[in-house]
This record gives sequence, structure tokens and C-alpha cells, in this order.
Amino acid sequence: MQAVSVRGLSIGSGRPKIVVPLTGSTPSRLLAQAGALAASPAQMAEWRLDGMEQGDDPAVLLRTGAQLRSALGELPLLATFRRAAEGGARELSPGAYATVIETAALGGAVDLVDIELSAGEDFVRRELDFCHAHGVKVILSYHNFQCTPGIGELLQRLRLMEALGADIAKIAVMPRSPGDVLTLLDVTQEYAAVADCPIVTVSMGTLGALSRISGEVFGSALTFAALDGASAPGQLPAQEMARLLELLSPNG
Repeated sequence: MQAVSVRGLSIGSGRPKIVVPLTGSTPSRLLAQAGALAASPAQMAEWRLDGMEQGDDPAVLLRTGAQLRSALGELPLLATFRRAAEGGARELSPGAYATVIETAALGGAVDLVDIELSAGEDFVRRELDFCHAHGVKVILSYHNFQCTPGIGELLQRLRLMEALGADIAKIAVMPRSPGDVLTLLDVTQEYAAVADCPIVTVSMGTLGALSRISGEVFGSALTFAALDGASAPGQLPAQEMARLLELLSPNG
């Protein structure tokens, strides 16, 4: 597997890198959250565009992105507009969703953009090519808040994301039993051994917390942790996440 390097951060080697979401609804709240990251173990920030009051306005995105880049220094920044169907704050039309992605890629502040696999293969190819043409890496993501599909389906989705050109492939699913968590971990271990790009896998909720801290063992390259507001069910506090990753590291 080829690790992905972003502002000196190697994604896909060593311990999972800690990503902390910025969930503020206004630029001032986002900037306050960004300022707090310096005293945290965050290794990447995730700007949740869907949580902003004007998160689909290109002018607001460009202005806020520049302010965040100044506040974050060299901390990598991932931009995510999570649509309602995949657990986000609101829905967007395909055209508006494309505009948000392209604005984030054009602004110069963002290092990675999340694109949802559910947007469709043609959409994904077009937006992925756009991001790459502007030097921005892409996380392709699949979310299922209802259940954990079987091993075969999850492996198929990871293969598709790689085939489409993902720099990083991400799956987040909801467990209904401990066996579902094991399914996710089995998929992670199996695919990480053959993947050409880093993968990120999450079993959500309290039941799936083990998946968030075991990435170094099973092969998940990023883990999402909260500072003052979780962006998905089951996120642990960032300080606790850092402590657990160190405690459970097979490499000491």
C-alpha cells in the first residue's frame, strides 16, 4: 500500500492519524474550534461544511476556508459536506453538491475533500478528476446508518472506490450486534493487506468503539475524535483517543 502524504502527515503508515471535526455553524465558531486544536492531539481537522449556516455559498466557503487555513497553520484540512442521506445535516441537489466540492478544491485552503460514493460513479469520476487537477486529494466514502452489510458487499465497495481513483477509501457502518463489529474488522484486515491506497473503516456508535482505536492492528489509517462536538455517533474525546491509541499500539 502506498501511504498518502499531506503537509508532511503520512496517512497509511504507523498509528491511525487523529482527525477532529470542526462543526461550528458560523465562521467565528469554526475559528474558535480551529484555535483549540493547537492544544489537542489532532493531526488533521475536518471542516464539516454541512453544519455551516451558509455551507453551500461559494463566497462564504472561500472566505472561511482562507481564515481556517490561517488559523490551522500546517495542520491538514479535510472538507466534508455530508448529505442528509449519509448522516449529514441537510440535503443538496447534485449540482449544488458539485459546486461545494469544487469550491473547496479551488480555494487553496483544503488538502483533502470527502466525496460520497452514493453520488454515483459518473459524478464521482468527474469531481475526483476536478480535485486531482487542482492538487486536492480525495476520500471516497460510503456510510450506512441502518446496518452493517456483509463482508462481500463491503469488500466490493472498497474495490470500487479504489477503481474509481480514491486516494483514501472510507467505510462507516452501524453495528446491530458484536458480530457486526467483527465483520467490519475482518473486512479491514483483509482489504488493508491488498489495498493500493489507505483505507478508513468505522463501526459507529458505542458498540463499534473498538473499531476507532484498533486501526493500527487491523489496518484503518484515520480515526475521528471529538474536541467539543462529535460529528458521528460513537466518537471519543480526542485526548482519550490519543491515550488509547498509545496504550493499544502493538509497536509500543
